[in-house]
Amino acid sequence: MRGTKLKPTYYQQKEVVQLAKDLIGKCLVTNLEGSLTWGLITETEAYEGVTDKASHAYNGRRTKRTETMYANGGISYVYLCYGIHALFNVVSNAQDTPHAVLIRSILPLGGLDFIYKRKGKHIHPLKIGIGPGNVSKCLGIGLQHNALNLYGETIWLERSSTFNVPMELIQTGQRIGIDYAEEDALLPYRFWVEHQALNAVLKRF
Repeated sequence: MRGTKLKPTYYQQKEVVQLAKDLIGKCLVTNLEGSLTWGLITETEAYEGVTDKASHAYNGRRTKRTETMYANGGISYVYLCYGIHALFNVVSNAQDTPHAVLIRSILPLGGLDFIYKRKGKHIHPLKIGIGPGNVSKCLGIGLQHNALNLYGETIWLERSSTFNVPMELIQTGQRIGIDYAEEDALLPYRFWVEHQALNAVLKRF
């Protein structure tokens, strides 16, 4: 199921909404403390930089936290939500264009024993990786992994050499939990595929 590591140029494409959709079905991999874990990306949200009221970088905001978003595409942006959950994002586009894609859900496929240990309980693989906080928890991602390049040996993304998510399974809708973004909360910048439907396809491989 796993395949070739995505190249730096992949992350530098200009259309962050298209990138968010294209990331569905890619494999997110971590190699932390000798534990290799991975899962298929099954839900994403695009954040379109300075023009997007839902983005941390809206209107050109630059702070110690958001500075990572202004880097050249191909690094991680990890921030703390509600003081509890570390949320993992893929920074994209060129330097000083703060686009990012939030990884909201994964379907874990590798290193499940390590994943269960991190979660502290045994949850069905179809459910354990749902939600951006759970993505980071499953794969061991924390604030210390902010601003890492995504083509190194710690966290990286891969394109499967044998499997593609059927386009008809990918759904599109509004982002979640961003009511503060006014009209931009209605933008169709979220993409997802239901784990049950995807699991049925995976069984053929």
